[in-house]
Amino acid sequence: MRIVVVGGSGRIGAALVEQLRAAGHEAVPASPSTGVDTLTGKGVAEALAGAQVVVDVSNSPSFADAEVMAFFTTSTRTLLDAARTAGVAHYVALSIVGTDTLPDSGYLRAKTAQEELITASGLPFTIVRATQFYEFIDPIADGAAIDGVVTLPDAQFQPVAAADVSALLAEVVVGEPAGVFDIAGPDRRPFAEFVRETLAARGDTRTVTSAPDAEYFGTRLEQGSLVPAGAARLLPTRFEDWLTS
Repeated sequence: MRIVVVGGSGRIGAALVEQLRAAGHEAVPASPSTGVDTLTGKGVAEALAGAQVVVDVSNSPSFADAEVMAFFTTSTRTLLDAARTAGVAHYVALSIVGTDTLPDSGYLRAKTAQEELITASGLPFTIVRATQFYEFIDPIADGAAIDGVVTLPDAQFQPVAAADVSALLAEVVVGEPAGVFDIAGPDRRPFAEFVRETLAARGDTRTVTSAPDAEYFGTRLEQGSLVPAGAARLLPTRFEDWLTS
């Protein structure tokens, strides 16, 4: 099966390409580094020619509100148009749990717009909404630190291992279109607990605390903003196992 992985040079995309090739598929990484630019359209039609599946795990180079909206809407329209022309039978995209519940976040507004374009496209699709990756905990702590104190929202957190996400996608892209569903890690606890344990394991002595009015990258969270609201597929790697590995 020919599967085009848009964003195939990134953390999830590179691992996905490797797993699909190991399973015998023709996995084609598509990104600016391979001559495919979804903003200008350069190389997109050529990359998708003959593909049965397109999976989009790309990300915006800028998180500024206007730029991230322009990236996801322009890129997605380009890919959907090319996918229709190529006769793609399954369009897969990686999104984020909580996209439509946090309208104050410019990034999540852009991901919501991306999802809406896909669901309205008429193409058979799967949108996998993931919680935050364990691998993002350190940058989250850095973004919330002031004078040696990391202050986090008083909200629940249910992160997932990036390796589990790429493995799940490797199953999804060769299966039947499944609409929209959530995935998460097996452990749900207060945000601050995950960050505190991660920093402690790194020997980082910064104080970690939480507050109801603390923001997550400029956005106020509710208790359930970043965790699945209903049924979700729970992936296997526990936080403690990831941390010790």
